[in-house]
Amino acid sequence: MDNNNNYEWAQRPVYVQEEKGAVAKKFFANVFLWMFIALGLSTLAAFFMANTPGYMDYLIRYDETGMRAGMSTLGYIVMFAPLGLVMLMSAGLSRLSYTALLGVFVLYSVLTGVSLSFILLAYTTGSIVSCFAAAAGIFGIMAFLGYTTNTDLTQFRSILMVGLIGLVICTVINMFLGSSQFDYILSFFGVAIFTALTAYDVQKLKMIGQGIEENGDTIAAADSKKLAIMGALSLYLDFLNIFLYLLRIFGNRR
Repeated sequence: MDNNNNYEWAQRPVYVQEEKGAVAKKFFANVFLWMFIALGLSTLAAFFMANTPGYMDYLIRYDETGMRAGMSTLGYIVMFAPLGLVMLMSAGLSRLSYTALLGVFVLYSVLTGVSLSFILLAYTTGSIVSCFAAAAGIFGIMAFLGYTTNTDLTQFRSILMVGLIGLVICTVINMFLGSSQFDYILSFFGVAIFTALTAYDVQKLKMIGQGIEENGDTIAAADSKKLAIMGALSLYLDFLNIFLYLLRIFGNRR
């Protein structure tokens, strides 16, 4: 009996498994890479706009006395454009090419940063930094739990979706009520919902990566890259909302 030959066959399953794991990990790494790139673009855009009064004046409306009286028409366009781009990416995932989807994602990141420049003007630097650090910590912990847990988090999907829809509806209602107390309460629900969604989305992306691993022959490389972009968008939104809701709760206004 050739012991060397038996040794080679004994090692083959381990070798193949490592190759499969590498593909899934590469997909997951790409998701986080694009998420960090988006956060970087948004941060740069926000700081650039906040520290360039000449450009900020295009987004702000002034009254006869020269005092700020709200946002200009362009300001509202910049504020709501990211929402339209998210809808475009979601609805056009199968029709948009990878290059087009990536371009929309980059544009979304920059416009979101421009809209966030108002926050830099409204809150103190210390509040922004501390809330950003807290959001990063919460996001990191929940991402780790979502990736490592053996519990199937899809069983909580309906609860999370109902909570998210309820949060959106209540937020819209409060836009007309203008209740600061109600907004304060909603912020706690917002942190809780998007904290849970972080773990859920990370596990979902892990499963998508495993699916690409198992069906690599039938999934085009461009489709895999597009799924990574959409995954980065989901995690970006989770982190951003955790940060914004924490800022509403603990932030100190100027």
